[in-house]
Amino acid sequence: MQLNKFFSASFWLTLAGVVFAGHMAGIKFFKATCAFNEPCPLFFGYPACYFGFLMFATMFVLSVIGLISPKKVLVWFISLVSLLGILFASYFSIPEIGKLIAVITNYSLGLPTCSYGLIFFVLIFIISIFGIKGKKVEIEGY
Repeated sequence: MQLNKFFSASFWLTLAGVVFAGHMAGIKFFKATCAFNEPCPLFFGYPACYFGFLMFATMFVLSVIGLISPKKVLVWFISLVSLLGILFASYFSIPEIGKLIAVITNYSLGLPTCSYGLIFFVLIFIISIFGIKGKKVEIEGY
């Protein structure tokens, strides 16, 4: 994947992550309640969505820098942050999905919100692997 295509794809995926996690973090911060009427998992005493927002925002900024001046080192940093995001979101998603399977729970979005963060982190990580390897991968529209 060419660097320009990688940074374009990562820009849109990380923007979606920033908007989603930012929405949840904003509701928690300003209204002191969790979005989508779900339990609000804590990490070191702070809502997990705050950390997800910081990780997506970091990757978003790196993607914007990469669009301006494409450098492979930025792809490495994005892949590292996305890998940390995968580990982080998995820590919260796997137990929730286990509960969902064991006892049918009513989630507003069908799955726990951490699961959607996990999906975005995985997608970003996958495209970053192609960006690192420099293999030609056609992504429709890019």
